[in-house]
Amino acid sequence: MSAYRVALLAFPNIRAFDVSVITEVWGADRTDRGVPAFELRRCSADRSPVAMPGGLSLAPDRTLSWLDRADLVVVPGIVDPQVPTPPAVLDALRRAHARGVPVAALCAGAFVLAEAGLLDGRRAITHWSLTDLLQRQHPRVTVVPDALFIEATADTPAAPDTPAAPDTPAAPGADAGSGIARGALWTSAGTAAGIDLCLHLVRRQHGAETAATIARSMVTAPFRTGTQAQFIERPTAPEDRGADALASVREYALRHLHEPLPVAALAARAGMSPRSFARHFTATTGTTPARWLLDQRLAAAQKYLERTDLPMPEVARRTGFGSEVTMRQHFAARLATSPRDYRAAFSARGQG
Repeated sequence: MSAYRVALLAFPNIRAFDVSVITEVWGADRTDRGVPAFELRRCSADRSPVAMPGGLSLAPDRTLSWLDRADLVVVPGIVDPQVPTPPAVLDALRRAHARGVPVAALCAGAFVLAEAGLLDGRRAITHWSLTDLLQRQHPRVTVVPDALFIEATADTPAAPDTPAAPDTPAAPGADAGSGIARGALWTSAGTAAGIDLCLHLVRRQHGAETAATIARSMVTAPFRTGTQAQFIERPTAPEDRGADALASVREYALRHLHEPLPVAALAARAGMSPRSFARHFTATTGTTPARWLLDQRLAAAQKYLERTDLPMPEVARRTGFGSEVTMRQHFAARLATSPRDYRAAFSARGQG
């Protein structure tokens, strides 16, 4: 099987941190741990060194024409969203997207996609401090204020629904087993959310176990739930300063996923009323207890399907879904696939 080809778009004004994230996710050889082979190329207009903040310099190894061969194009965040992007870069992005190549932009890289006209009529996210600027500069973009990352594919217009969470189903038209839809467009919030998006794209294309293996090597979480609303600067209420004490409750839940775990029972373990518990939990994690618990059950089920041959009813029991029917319903709603199809697509990849 040929390597999965990823193009890192290099041009003046890109952020060194985002370049490092892209390189760490797709540029390291982890095939000895069952991770598929990746071919990461740094693509620029003329392969001249690209200066970055802090005295750093990036050496491109391909020109923009390599985007014709890429399976995925990733745009790093930019330092100054008001600096125009080189026309050659914008043209290359438009051509790649027109051919159906998925394109992802980290942090303020959303401004680059918007400048290219790719986000017109679509949803997008960027760092919380830049959302107003993105909306002012590009009024045809539907700016979502509080997601960690979101998707809007070429054949799916913006919809007035809840922002996509880390495990939002792939758009209609995605090839079965191929993961990332052709022509998909992705944007992320600031800094660490770029890691979330990159790992999510790996998970979409290559399975949860592959993403978890890369995340472990990076010493980071395979995915985070919630939105960037939890990071926006605001006064902290005195009663919420100890909210991270709920970590012990979350750890308990992870060890007892096979149990029902009603919110009232978790609240009792935290010594709070259900209402107070839900408020503190959301303030701490950016998501509700029920949504967080569903994320954990889905992640656990994915691992069982990739790593074991356990029967579906047993996977459902161990992950707290109770029945195969319930598990299948949640897979369809959140992952746009069935547990059986997920196992067929990813079990061999997950085992190397």
